Amino acid sequence: MPYQPIENYGIIGNMRTVALVGMNGSIDWYCYPNFDSPSIFGAILDDKKGGRFQISSEAKGVRHKQFYWPSTNVLVTRFLLTDGIAELADFMPAGLPAESPEYHHVYRRIHCVRGEVRISIACRPAFDYGRTQHETVIDSNGAIFKTDDLTLALSTKVPLNHDGEGGVSAEFVLAEGESQVFVLREKVLREEVLQEPADKAAPVPPTEKEAKELLQATVRFWQKWLSACTYRGRWRDQVLRSALTLKLLTFEPTGAIIAAPTTSLPEVLGGTRNWDYRYTWIRDAAFTVYAFLRIGFKEEAAAFMRWIQESAARHIDPKKAGPVVFTIHGDNELPEHTLDHWEGYCGSAPVRIGNGAVSQLQDDIYGEIMDAVYLSNKYVSPTSYDIWVKIRNRMDWLCENWSLPDAGIWEMRNGVQHFVYSKIMSWVALDRGIRLADKRALPANRERWKQERDRIYEEVMTKGWNEKRHAFTQYYGSEDLDASLLIMPLVFFMAPSDPRMIATIDAILKNPKEGGLVSDSLVYRYPPQPRIDGLPGEEGTFNMCSFWLVEALTRAGQTFPEKLDQARLLFERVLGYANHLGLYAEQTGPQGEALGNFPQAFTHLALISAAFNLDRMLDS
Repeated sequence: MPYQPIENYGIIGNMRTVALVGMNGSIDWYCYPNFDSPSIFGAILDDKKGGRFQISSEAKGVRHKQFYWPSTNVLVTRFLLTDGIAELADFMPAGLPAESPEYHHVYRRIHCVRGEVRISIACRPAFDYGRTQHETVIDSNGAIFKTDDLTLALSTKVPLNHDGEGGVSAEFVLAEGESQVFVLREKVLREEVLQEPADKAAPVPPTEKEAKELLQATVRFWQKWLSACTYRGRWRDQVLRSALTLKLLTFEPTGAIIAAPTTSLPEVLGGTRNWDYRYTWIRDAAFTVYAFLRIGFKEEAAAFMRWIQESAARHIDPKKAGPVVFTIHGDNELPEHTLDHWEGYCGSAPVRIGNGAVSQLQDDIYGEIMDAVYLSNKYVSPTSYDIWVKIRNRMDWLCENWSLPDAGIWEMRNGVQHFVYSKIMSWVALDRGIRLADKRALPANRERWKQERDRIYEEVMTKGWNEKRHAFTQYYGSEDLDASLLIMPLVFFMAPSDPRMIATIDAILKNPKEGGLVSDSLVYRYPPQPRIDGLPGEEGTFNMCSFWLVEALTRAGQTFPEKLDQARLLFERVLGYANHLGLYAEQTGPQGEALGNFPQAFTHLALISAAFNLDRMLDS
């Protein structure tokens, strides 16, 4: 089976982990029990050895359609044949008590809508990224897949057969109105719990009625959660899907927010830009807090702030630079290494787990987190004194260290520079610290913070501005543009109508052949050539930056109406690059294909922000 395009996938999840389901009915990525756990199914990264769980109709001429049950994360895949239609509903139960065993279940229900359809099933797990062998046992209730550390059960009434490769398969015919349910779950053997003889039988599969009730309960949970959304604007459908996606990327037990649920989906096919995003970047998560608050989801913002205070804060030394990335449990030990036995998506090796960026100096993270703290104080709950003391210590540290070069927002691995974006966000950190201290009359080194904030501003305006390019550039002395600098009016560093800001936007809007960063409304992070990051191959356009350009043009439109028209057209064009479900990967390739990890929180939160502000400006 050839690799599916990345954009052919949808996701289901339970705020603990997710599964990627292709339009062909195959689960090709599933880590268990958490986002950053080893994979059970990983065919998206190695078609032969990765493992998959597929339910489909392979009849000649079959057509595939895929959509979400309205206002939910329940995914429906349809198989349309000349003489019949089958519908596959995939979901993970959600909204249950915290310790419910149902959080360890994946439900798949195949139903014949019309005519008669032959269905095939193939379930072949590959435990621990395909590194661990397992025993497969078939019985009347389904199958057991057992390793020394983990046992999974596939419960079904369909008779199964060994496939000779550690998996099971079956074929069966569904007549109109008939259905079959498949449940994949962890099985705890009784001898491990009660010291009794092992029960190696698969659990009894649920009845049709039980499965339907759980599906309906999951639908109600998602629809009730989404009903709290306050956005009523022109792009409601796209904003709601982005909100549902961001919710799936939250780890409910701790409040952490991951960057993406996948690892090593390539930014360049055949290249080495393959990173593990299944962790919590302070930067990404802080921006997500902003997006949640914009559309009325205060509890998600509050949960993340609790994670910062209770989990991440344990690893922050007030006298040292803070880690930029954490696990969902708040740890910062995630060594990076490669899985050399896997070929990678479409042969794009290496496959990486862990992330070496954890040890980088990235000063911009303090701006993002302080903006989130400021907004949380304003819209959720007041900042406590104990947290304020930690904030004050970090602001004092930043006063001493903002002038150091760092790896920047793009996590350059070939050296440090005085990145302009990092300086801007250091300014944001001090500015929000000052505002928060004044708003709450909190004790602070106000004069020093103000002095350093103003020093940063003057330095950016002199060293960050390139007179030759007539624009702000990537780092001091550079002549390269950088789309991250579109953040300047979004964080109130600079008026959106300032001549220097307008000049920078106009420079970015040019085609890369003319020195700009925009190609068919999509924005590159920095010039495709030469490779500033020291890595080979030309990457795709960066979706988050495309939405940042929309928002920068929107804000400039208050003074220059033509910019507002430009923003609206650009926004519609970028929306057209979403996949069939409204999901985005990190990047978009030259033919509109999805590249990089999928789906990516950064893209969806930037969409929400752009839609919110564009709506507000158009209404005014």
